[in-house]
Amino acid sequence: MTTVNTTQIRRFGVVLAFALIAQALCWAIMVVGREVTSLENTLIAHAIGAPIIAVVVSSIYYKKFNYTMPLQTAIVFISVVVAMDVFIVALLIEKSFAMFASPIGTWIPITSIFLATYLTGILAAKRAKATTREIASHTEKRAKVIHDHALKSNKVVKNNSLIV
Repeated sequence: MTTVNTTQIRRFGVVLAFALIAQALCWAIMVVGREVTSLENTLIAHAIGAPIIAVVVSSIYYKKFNYTMPLQTAIVFISVVVAMDVFIVALLIEKSFAMFASPIGTWIPITSIFLATYLTGILAAKRAKATTREIASHTEKRAKVIHDHALKSNKVVKNNSLIV
């Protein structure tokens, strides 16, 4: 039986917090948009802005924390979006589930948030692998230089350090 420890809970809390930040920024588009333009224009702005927000917020998450795999992160982000849309927007604010009949109102932003978060995670993982390879290559080159220098000067090398 697997037990959940406090570290796992904290890590989940971090990714959840980033998902909530992304959701809050998407809501900001909707709130401000409804005040300054038509609902149709607001939905278009939201459909464009939602994946951009997901990329920016998830990029920060992946760079600073990166506790979850890209698919897990995308699922957390989208779960927050769906839960908030159902329980806050549809039930409490709109008092209707009509928004779920609108592709541009829900399904396009939901899909694009999922894809943006997932693909950002894939890209972050590739960058991390490349960085790790660069560090390993640099370390190997440094060890070779130390070793070659020691051979030339007849000194002993231990743990990549010269011993005189």
